[in-house]
Amino acid sequence: MPTRHRDALTVVDKQITITRHPHGSLMVFPRPAWQVFSDQVARLPMDALWWRRIFLGNAFDVEMDGAGRVLVSPELREAVGISKEVVLLGMGSYFELWDKPTYVAKEAQAMQGEMPDVLKGFSF
Repeated sequence: MPTRHRDALTVVDKQITITRHPHGSLMVFPRPAWQVFSDQVARLPMDALWWRRIFLGNAFDVEMDGAGRVLVSPELREAVGISKEVVLLGMGSYFELWDKPTYVAKEAQAMQGEMPDVLKGFSF
């Protein structure tokens, strides 16, 4: 983990939780944020059972070592195609971890498309 993100991820201890994101990345949570998210997911109705399985069933609790390294399970790396280079994005209460070529391609695709209506009133 980059130094600038370590404090945000290790609010309580060096424990973090990593799970799958439906857009093809991994979600990396500090433990307190994971507790909030997982409680919300656990309360989803039965018609969202597969999403509960995806988020909760793929979650791995890991510990950051003294050098700020995290071992991402082979299952999670394979599930989202992480092979070598990654992109780490801060998303508020969690981080997204992307395979770099995948992220670059999806970002380029998003930039080519129309801006969502919800953003059209923003001042940039």
